[in-house]
Amino acid sequence: MSTSNPSVHKLQAQFPQAVLGVTDFRGETTVLVRASEIGPICRFLRDDPDLAYDLCLFVSAIDQLHLPNPITSRDGGPCRFVVVYQLFSLKHNRRLRLKAPVPGDPPRIDSVASIWPAADWHERETFDLFGIHFRGHPDLRRILLPHDWVGHPLRKDYPLGGEPVQFTVNRDDPELANLGKQIMDAPTKESDVPPWFSGRPDTMILNVGPQHPATHGVLRIVVELEGERIVNAAPDLGHLHSGFEKTAEHRTYQQFATYPSRMDYVAGMSNDLSYILAVEKLVEAQVPPRANIIRVILLELQRLAAHLIWIGTQTLDLAGTIHALLQYAFREREMILDIFEMVCGARLTTSYFTTGGLRWDVPPAFPTKVREFVDYFEKRLDEYEAMLTHNPIYRSRLEGIAVINAEQAIGLGCTGPVLRGCGIGYDVRKSMPYCGYEEYDFEIPTRPYGDAYSRYQVRVAEMRQSVSIIRQGLEKLKKVGPGPIKDPNRKLTLPPREELETSMEALIHHFKLVTEGFHPPAGEVYSSVENPKGELGFYLVSDGNPRPYRCKIRGPSFSNISALQVMAPGSLFSDLVAMVGSIDITLGEVDR
Repeated sequence: MSTSNPSVHKLQAQFPQAVLGVTDFRGETTVLVRASEIGPICRFLRDDPDLAYDLCLFVSAIDQLHLPNPITSRDGGPCRFVVVYQLFSLKHNRRLRLKAPVPGDPPRIDSVASIWPAADWHERETFDLFGIHFRGHPDLRRILLPHDWVGHPLRKDYPLGGEPVQFTVNRDDPELANLGKQIMDAPTKESDVPPWFSGRPDTMILNVGPQHPATHGVLRIVVELEGERIVNAAPDLGHLHSGFEKTAEHRTYQQFATYPSRMDYVAGMSNDLSYILAVEKLVEAQVPPRANIIRVILLELQRLAAHLIWIGTQTLDLAGTIHALLQYAFREREMILDIFEMVCGARLTTSYFTTGGLRWDVPPAFPTKVREFVDYFEKRLDEYEAMLTHNPIYRSRLEGIAVINAEQAIGLGCTGPVLRGCGIGYDVRKSMPYCGYEEYDFEIPTRPYGDAYSRYQVRVAEMRQSVSIIRQGLEKLKKVGPGPIKDPNRKLTLPPREELETSMEALIHHFKLVTEGFHPPAGEVYSSVENPKGELGFYLVSDGNPRPYRCKIRGPSFSNISALQVMAPGSLFSDLVAMVGSIDITLGEVDR
């Protein structure tokens, strides 16, 4: 049980019978605790000033059905499920993971939603996908799947599934006989209303979305109105459920590397890297300096591209009189996508990063094109601010709208501009640096008011910081010069093509990597990046096989959009569009 994490010693002293074990793997500490003591343990971790784990990043679970060495209960009895809590202390800049084995089927454990409001949605997701019941949860319903769905998809005995698709060769397949026909009655049903709505006879229930363009994806918002004022608002998710986590468990580590950019297609580079960093931590890959510099430049270009989408679409949502800004934003974004295409041949779903580095080096024209763009972009950003920052119409739609304070944002697990717009300077690039970000000089913009206008100011300031980081990256790239862009370990990265013609060993490595993949050691890691929307993290559990045993994706939009329930009550219905736009979500990452 030896560990260097001071949180563990305090936890063991306070709960000597409840701490069942401690493991350290790849610099991460995991504490195994008794499920019956989870409530007091979590409250202690949050409230003790020497610990102060105030940010609950996620709550999830592991189905141990096929694990060779599953965790057992304290008395040695079988426990199929283990609930996982990933925590972070903003005060002490420290991570901690709790795991609680839960016996029985259905398994039951106390809810921690009263300790961290962020756990509300995460526990609902865990109930939905694993069937774990959280005692004392205020609203334990499915959150991604329909309420009448049978089964829990992330259980290991739930099939991968898939609907049949018609091709020329199988057009006579009996399974496709009713394709395109209405085979079931479609009766009109009353809208699904959260049970915590007031139920008053003088209020009206209104559905916004999932087809409304201002919800920025297939998001339904159930709104309870009293006149023009919002009484309650509840986001309804799951209309775009893509099953990324289930798919990851049936793909090798290399194969799944092409999937993350398809979750948040507005920030593909950031999504790809978050997953790649988790795999690299798992296998202890050594990334060359040149590859890290190129990664940083591309990540900041991606941040600019994502913020351009946001500023253009949000402005169009709010005021048609400034609708030309959307065209200007797309003009600059196209220039960034041209650079991506020059680097890897793709514009949105890039898949350019690979375990150990980059798939190939950037072309010689890359530094020049990037420098030309940032010189041009700075002038355009000045024009954006001239149009918006002091525009009385724009400010009237944002100032004092969608207000959330720092305590509420932290409790709900918000990150990114939503949290920094409340005055909290949490940024993964500073708190847990990756790709050499600690060697760059940049600031974390914050604003204290917690409203939609503060989030606008934060994102504009972030774009200026990104330009500065890109310039520094170009200088570093010039100094480091040509060099390797992949880990030389042939058991992790494909050998150069020219080696295949002269080396039998290289050919064997190539064959093994392509047909089977690499085998990480058994263990678990969590790695995250500062996505344009907030902290995007991947939690990977390895059983020593070439496929992840468990892949949990911590998406920033999932937690951030939950803040709508706090922002909306008391506001005018016309401000709902401003609220959603100020949060900046991508539904592919919310529903996963």
